[in-house]
Amino acid sequence: MSTDSDTIDLESAYTAVSDTYKGKGDIHAACRAARKASPIFVGDFIRQFGVPTNAGMQQGTRPTFALFRHQDVMAVLRDASSYTSGFIAEGLGAFFDGLIILAMDGEQHRQVRALLQPAFMPETVNKWRDQIDAVIRKDFLEPLAGNKGADLMKFGLEFPIREMYALMGFPTDNPDAYRRYAGWALAMVGGNQVDPAKADEARRNAGIAVRLLYEAILEVVAQRRVDGSQGDDLIGRLLRAEHEGRRLDDHEVTTFVRSLLPAAGETTTRTFSSVMALLLTTPGLQERVRADRALVPKLIDEAVRFEPVATFKVRETAREVQFHGVTIPKGAFVQCMVASANRDEEVFERPDEFDIDRKPKPSFGFGFGPHMCIGQFVAKMELNCAVNAILDLFPGLRLDPAMPAPVIEGAQLRGAAHLHVLWD
Repeated sequence: MSTDSDTIDLESAYTAVSDTYKGKGDIHAACRAARKASPIFVGDFIRQFGVPTNAGMQQGTRPTFALFRHQDVMAVLRDASSYTSGFIAEGLGAFFDGLIILAMDGEQHRQVRALLQPAFMPETVNKWRDQIDAVIRKDFLEPLAGNKGADLMKFGLEFPIREMYALMGFPTDNPDAYRRYAGWALAMVGGNQVDPAKADEARRNAGIAVRLLYEAILEVVAQRRVDGSQGDDLIGRLLRAEHEGRRLDDHEVTTFVRSLLPAAGETTTRTFSSVMALLLTTPGLQERVRADRALVPKLIDEAVRFEPVATFKVRETAREVQFHGVTIPKGAFVQCMVASANRDEEVFERPDEFDIDRKPKPSFGFGFGPHMCIGQFVAKMELNCAVNAILDLFPGLRLDPAMPAPVIEGAQLRGAAHLHVLWD
């Protein structure tokens, strides 16, 4: 994949990231066995899967522990003073010049979150619902309807990028630009490579992508300022915002926006793949949801519990702590196994069963606590619109028996690569 091309192939960039984080082994089976053996694992539990972590090269150089139970993962994720994220600036954050909201702690994180959050709150996002729904239907799905079959993952890759980038404030009349930006953003994520044979090229591509994405966003930001900085989108809000008693300059706005782009579409794409795969492979479920659309939010929430995109999150201890009689020193890494906590038998009945009727309880597919996913309301709205539009426009929707059934996989960044379907 060449990042300095103006015609970067988005599908290839997405596949490259998927391959990087696919890893080896069955993470659900490993977590299930670990929960039975002990509530805490002393050592680098993630290493067995061969996937990168947001700690980068630091992982394995410090004392490392893994937690599997729901209550333990919740305790870590909600306590941002005892379990910090600043180390990410030297790992994954290195590809963002260190300025990435995931890597911020304390007052800095609070202030930056306060700047960004209003553009992603329900009262703002709800204003976009009709536009999001119209784009999904008219620009993506209606042109497909006559084909009577497709791999829905092409749609699944394209629509979140188009919608989220519009919400952020990019011009809506240039879809090719979205694809380039999204490809560069994925190249940045792909730079966190653990395979030595691929590391140099991945880091080179990430470095090029960092520069190209910055230059492209800066051009948009500068033009928006000239045009008057209006609108409820993220760029408009940041251009009007005050931070520490002053307005943000173009560099700061550009850098904040760039730090959000890698997750702006890609995680929604993976969630879409799991939602649709589970809808189409769970007996009787599509018929229920098609007849009662009030079930769509439950379908999405249960899919996020059952198959979270991010299967683990890493934190660093800011002080000495204890779990289950084990002392974890200050400066250690704690691997919060989200995939395990979301299927903890002590919290969820029949945890390995996909059941949209289960009683709602907190799960960690969108994170938890101060670092909870800033774009979760946008993602849920996009997914809701997409599922409803597919059911409306594709009668008789079913898996294509001539093609492989969808498989949800990945030790980290889980999802299905293909969704081959037919309709009447």
